[in-house]
Amino acid sequence: MNTEFLIADSAIRQLHTRAVDATWRKDAQAFAALFVDDGEWKIAGLHIRGRADIEATFAKLLGFCERVYTNYSAPALEVGQGTAVGRTYVYEKTKLATGDVVATIGVYHDWFVERDGGWRFQRRHWSLKYRGPEDFSEPFYDTPDYGPPPGMPGIAEPSMTKRAG
Repeated sequence: MNTEFLIADSAIRQLHTRAVDATWRKDAQAFAALFVDDGEWKIAGLHIRGRADIEATFAKLLGFCERVYTNYSAPALEVGQGTAVGRTYVYEKTKLATGDVVATIGVYHDWFVERDGGWRFQRRHWSLKYRGPEDFSEPFYDTPDYGPPPGMPGIAEPSMTKRAG
């Protein structure tokens, strides 16, 4: 592995950790700050564009929850020249405002960019795989399989799909 990859991997893991922290604390401003100004977030059938709308949508979605515990896997990354694409498996345990507890499993397909002295989300695409009781008694969702990494939904820019060096 080259130095560029190792630095990006470490920084992207910190970015994910900050997303977990912002989600736990229900801090919409901190969550939105993880995106570039014109960032995009696709989740729950929504396509949100720009930090202000990401912040407002995050606040609205977390308003239905008492608390959300999120656990990210290590991301599968392709890195090159200040950009990266990644796939990260995510497990969430949510206590809703109603008192119900729900387990969620999904995959984040992320496009990252190095900007303003750090790595940020350019685009995030959430692919929901399961939502229901923790015992997995509900069926899993039939969602597209984009193939092995760096397979992504839609078309990724060529500079983001090839590892430099």
